[in-house]
Amino acid sequence: MRILKLILVLAALVSLTACGSLKRLQNVGKQPALSAIENPATKPGYKPVRMPMPVTTASIHQPNSLWRSGSRAFFKDQRARKVGDILTVNVRITDKAEIDNKTTRSRVNNQNSTISALAGFGKQALKLLPNGAALSPLTDTDSETKSEGEGTVDRAEKLTVTMAAVINQVLPNGNLVIEGKQEVRVNYEVRELIVAGVVRPEDISADNTIDSTKIAEARISYGGRGQISDMQQPRYGQQVLDILLPF
Repeated sequence: MRILKLILVLAALVSLTACGSLKRLQNVGKQPALSAIENPATKPGYKPVRMPMPVTTASIHQPNSLWRSGSRAFFKDQRARKVGDILTVNVRITDKAEIDNKTTRSRVNNQNSTISALAGFGKQALKLLPNGAALSPLTDTDSETKSEGEGTVDRAEKLTVTMAAVINQVLPNGNLVIEGKQEVRVNYEVRELIVAGVVRPEDISADNTIDSTKIAEARISYGGRGQISDMQQPRYGQQVLDILLPF
């Protein structure tokens, strides 16, 4: 019975790992496939962005005036401003952090208690105690606690890339929700870059570009998939053991 249970457990584990490895087996000797271009609104889990909006002011039209209230430029602006328009995003990330923490704590406690007289009951108390016992000192305890911790963090990250993004939504206050995805395949490795967030039309430069530092709620992902990425990742069984084992 124990052998049968062990076989069933192993079969269940093999079936679980086979589901995740089936696609990899199908792609043996083939290049990783690129994702199809899809409408983000049709993807599962897509939710329109909702943020606090300012009070809407009525547009004022003045007769015999070439200027329209609320207009950002006198001539027609060629920058991206409507759903479906494309703008260029310059991703410039330079992150450096150095943290050094050290904590030391020490505590020493001493407690002594001695009885020299017990109102004449000392002799009677000694009769009740085992041979060799004495009333003085009554208690004598020492305790010492010491803890020391030290941690150091030294991190430096740099990412410089230029890509295009599409306006998916125009918020009531005029801000634009953008999202862009770029995939580049080199041999058997796919490099994937994703940029999403909220931008102001005023921050888009005249050449229809915007820096990543001006993107609010920015979501930037840079990674890859393929044979090299698979070799850098631990196997599924090792990942499960790392999660379940308490030591």
